[in-house]
Amino acid sequence: MSYQFEFCDLKVQYRNLEQEIDAAIKKVLNSSRFINGPELDELEKQIASYSQSRFCVGLASGTDALLVPLMTMGLEPGDEVITTPFTFIATAEVVSLLKAKPVFVDIDEKTYNIDVNRIEEKITKRTKAIIPVHLYGQMADMDRIMAVAEKHHLVVIEDAAQAIGAEYKGKKACSIGDFGSLSFFPAKNLGAYGDGGMAVTGHEEYFRKMKMIRNHGSAVRYEHSLIGLNGRLDTLQCAILLVKLKHLDQWIADRNRVAGRYTEGLKDLVTTPYVEKHNKHVFNQYTIRTEKRDGLISYLNNNGIPTAIHYPKPLHLQECYRDLGCKPGSLPAAEKAAREVMSLPMYPEMPDGIQDTIIRTVREFFKSK
Repeated sequence: MSYQFEFCDLKVQYRNLEQEIDAAIKKVLNSSRFINGPELDELEKQIASYSQSRFCVGLASGTDALLVPLMTMGLEPGDEVITTPFTFIATAEVVSLLKAKPVFVDIDEKTYNIDVNRIEEKITKRTKAIIPVHLYGQMADMDRIMAVAEKHHLVVIEDAAQAIGAEYKGKKACSIGDFGSLSFFPAKNLGAYGDGGMAVTGHEEYFRKMKMIRNHGSAVRYEHSLIGLNGRLDTLQCAILLVKLKHLDQWIADRNRVAGRYTEGLKDLVTTPYVEKHNKHVFNQYTIRTEKRDGLISYLNNNGIPTAIHYPKPLHLQECYRDLGCKPGSLPAAEKAAREVMSLPMYPEMPDGIQDTIIRTVREFFKSK
């Protein structure tokens, strides 16, 4: 039997929810409240409850969901923010946009999250915040990160762009730090049909300030108390996300089932994802590791199976951060991971037959070596 392989099949998800989504979109079209419609308030309330937090602010993208918290905490030019180099550039980009400096800390070789043992050595008098990234859908070691932050009076922003629904010792992503940041990019576990994001906080003063910042620094029309931006999450996306949110926990369970089948079929050939016992992983990506990465990717692609690399070049070696003076070898764990990791197709509706073919093809590659 021949299959059509997709890295992340968004079409099947839409077909399963087509009537609900179409009705939600039509409701917004008929109301014509495309900006700040009632669906925004409802989504913010539901995501706050889901994330075990008090407040959420819908934003135009996951990038804005990182930028707006930094603006809210008052990050200034010359300040420093500690984060990981093994992530999508948005995590550090927002720091640079505010003329502050990202300070990169190497990663833990098992989880690929920031190595908490190395954070404190990078703290200076200019350090103002830590942005841990819950990479691939597994939360970082938040107890130790919060202890360091409390000791040095630092703000913590959880980058949970890949981790909505993930848990650390029973606590949901975005419920531990001062802020949490979510992305609703279409391929995320909870994806919109365009860009979207949300900032989460337990602090009412932060919540009120973020709402102003996303709307050009205004709480009252044509009155501007702050310099802000146009960072609003549009009503159509909110309506779509409200439909999808009801299914998120089932999708997470299905992703864990797919991940378990991958791990069982491949654990003797490659390094499969390591999951801390106290964590609930949500597998936004299923990422394996092998020194034969490039050959395996070519073999899979030649057999019609798409793959991805998250991420092929760590941020400290990107051209845009050349001025930081980092050299190859300066963050060896991140650099080695960038040479060896690859992600396999992952979506909750993946048929067993498709996954079995992917596993079999991976095994065929190693058998031929």
